[in-house]
Amino acid sequence: MTGGMAVDNITMDSAEISPNQSSCDVFVYQRAAVVLFPIFYTVVFIISVCGNSLVLYVICKGKQKFNSTSIYLVNLALSDALFTLALPGRIIYYIRHFDWPFGDLLCRLTTLLFFANTYAGIGFMTCISLDRYLAMLHPHRLQCLRSVKVVQRVCCLVWALVFLQIAPLLFRSMLHQHQGRRTCMEYFNFEGSHSAPYLLLLACTVSFCCPLIIIIGCYAKINLKLRAVAKQNSVTGRSRRNHRANTIILLILLTFIICFSPYHLNVIQFMSRKIHHQPTCQELRAFKMSLQITVSLMNFNCCLDPVIYFFAIKTYKRRVMSLFKDYLYASGASSKVTADNSSSNT
Repeated sequence: MTGGMAVDNITMDSAEISPNQSSCDVFVYQRAAVVLFPIFYTVVFIISVCGNSLVLYVICKGKQKFNSTSIYLVNLALSDALFTLALPGRIIYYIRHFDWPFGDLLCRLTTLLFFANTYAGIGFMTCISLDRYLAMLHPHRLQCLRSVKVVQRVCCLVWALVFLQIAPLLFRSMLHQHQGRRTCMEYFNFEGSHSAPYLLLLACTVSFCCPLIIIIGCYAKINLKLRAVAKQNSVTGRSRRNHRANTIILLILLTFIICFSPYHLNVIQFMSRKIHHQPTCQELRAFKMSLQITVSLMNFNCCLDPVIYFFAIKTYKRRVMSLFKDYLYASGASSKVTADNSSSNT
């Protein structure tokens, strides 16, 4: 789980240890990065703030009781909301050509928020998939696992596991001097540890591969259940609820594949090759560029999560549609007033 940006650091550690790589500049692509990344993360910041703030407001201010799904979704939205706190600093960091001006402590906290969002998101998406699986395939026998008290404990366990896995980041300096820059969240100092690639492969397996298998398994089981239900009765309220549950897991699976798969597969393939030979400067540069892109995709998950809320929470969907209708009505009324004023002036 701590494999995230840490992989970047191992590559640079290799560059510093190997004599023929000591002068390797992995920031050769920064001209495009200092333009594209601030724009990208600004868009992510705006969408994340609006979408996740709205879902927290709708759920917490709503009159309906909390159920298992809404509790998991609140925690997912909270994770995304915390992540947005780190974005302004990262935007400034990229604008300043990978130069961090805020000191080591804030750099460590930013790193913590980045990884907490990633792996808390993976954890709660997995929990939502399992919750939908239990609701559909074991609606009576295992309902105790979907009680509010049990779900709250599961959420606490997820947060505790995430914190335990990323807490060591607080005890390492996240700043590194590189060609006159103070880079943040780019390198760790693993002191040339030969076990680091193996640890990162293990982390990717536990934190990514296992949840992905669980989510795919839940989606497949629910699909089989839907087919069986469709043969018996094609149009029922129960069937509609089942299809909604299937849609939720499908959205989770797509978000998982789009956001988290490129990064972790990139890490897995690079660490697998690194076990057998030291990467060349060209390989380091290629990995650095691909890592920046895949990390951006991974951070994009907080923009896709509100789409899951839209289909999972009826009150959230109604609230979004109401706001949209109010906006269209206000826009239409404003246009009409403007047109009336123009005609009266003429």
